[in-house]
Amino acid sequence: MPINVTMPALSPTMEEGNLAKWLVKEGDEVSAGDIIAEIETDKATMEVEAVDEGKVAKIVVPAGTEGVKVNAVIAILAAEGEDVSEAASGGDGKGSAGDDKGGAMAADPKADAATTGSKEEAKEPAMRGDSRTSGGEPKSGANGTSESKAGAAPSGEKGGRIFASPLARRLAKEAGIELGAVDGSGPHGRVVKADIEAAKKDGGAKKAAPEKPADAKKPEAAPAAAAPMAKAASDESILKLFPEGSYEKIPHDGMRKTIAKRLVEAKQTVPHFYLTLDCEIDALLALRKQLNDAAPTIKGEAGDRPAYKLSVNDMIIKAHALALKAVPMANASWTEGGMLIHKHADVGVAVSIEGGLITPIIRRAEEKTLSTISNEMKDLAKRARSRKLKPDEYQGGTSAVSNLGMFGIKDFSAVINPPHATILAVGSGDQRAVVKAGAVTVATVMTVTLSTDHRAVDGVLGAELIAAFKNFIENPMSMLV
Repeated sequence: MPINVTMPALSPTMEEGNLAKWLVKEGDEVSAGDIIAEIETDKATMEVEAVDEGKVAKIVVPAGTEGVKVNAVIAILAAEGEDVSEAASGGDGKGSAGDDKGGAMAADPKADAATTGSKEEAKEPAMRGDSRTSGGEPKSGANGTSESKAGAAPSGEKGGRIFASPLARRLAKEAGIELGAVDGSGPHGRVVKADIEAAKKDGGAKKAAPEKPADAKKPEAAPAAAAPMAKAASDESILKLFPEGSYEKIPHDGMRKTIAKRLVEAKQTVPHFYLTLDCEIDALLALRKQLNDAAPTIKGEAGDRPAYKLSVNDMIIKAHALALKAVPMANASWTEGGMLIHKHADVGVAVSIEGGLITPIIRRAEEKTLSTISNEMKDLAKRARSRKLKPDEYQGGTSAVSNLGMFGIKDFSAVINPPHATILAVGSGDQRAVVKAGAVTVATVMTVTLSTDHRAVDGVLGAELIAAFKNFIENPMSMLV
């Protein structure tokens, strides 16, 4: 019996991903555990292992396809002794391994070909089949087969979603065309390749509807279908402010969309307040130099190197973790059902990568030595920039640190990343005039700002947390005992 290989869920919240690359081709033998493909989520590229053995009978979803739904069929394997051609034609997602693992829908490569006659588009799988409800799942009729709703919304929109073939989506992205502004001519209003090519000729604008008589009664627009149109109108009104040819429009990728969504959600739902104070870091800088000078040497292929090289940020991570442990009620997450008080300080660290940022997490940072934190952070940052982090390495955490001091930023306020209740924004360490015992002297001072979710951490509790952080920073030897 043919074995369906389905799009895996690489994290609990993943709904779709991009099939970046196939590492096998049709006809190849694969065994359980073999790496067969690379999947891109919004912030990472993950390798996919085969869970069954057999021969690759058919690759259903080509490399480079975006927005592939979790549990959709991406390839078909022929079991041992099974004819490859029969498996390729028989692996439709029914009664196979794909259904047992999540009920994957069969891909329909003919959906667009029937409309456009394009051989290239015929190869593109209909990962967003027209017979789906707004939730993205197949709607089953009384006989167990998929039904499509009569009277589909224009432009392939259902419940606010836009249905289009992967090829059409890719062409639209390359041309900078908003899919919501394109009339779909495919089955049930699905946007296909021919529609994108027509939109290119029309400058990407949606064709105006035929003018109706003044006394004609206008049908009331469905709320769900109105949302994409409102977005398109908003974009159009902004574009009118700038002369044509004076800008380049770069389509948003998955990461930028996710960042935008989460930041808007955080600012709309989390009542932020901010606490700022200055920390003197001369003692910390002296201890850092002393520890780095004392680092043992490790021999390697590239020559001798120190076992660790501490940064100021490594010591900030440790100090923040110890402060969270010292003020445990501030190491919290808000939920509607109750407050989560975490037993360990899992500190996320904002890392800038191409196209956005990601926050890998140092787990149980309060228990780790500075050298361990330093080496772990270097590894996480390196893999973050190449998008090789696993979801459990950047999801969750109990608080976070965002450091812009290396760019000369004196102070700033960071946005909380739920489910965290706090985030520490760190500025640069500058020499400033300070008053001690009535005399003016010079000290290296670093300004930090704690952003706090007022639902979980009140003013006094937040003040205790940032004061504990200041104590560890200004007395750095306490972090070594």
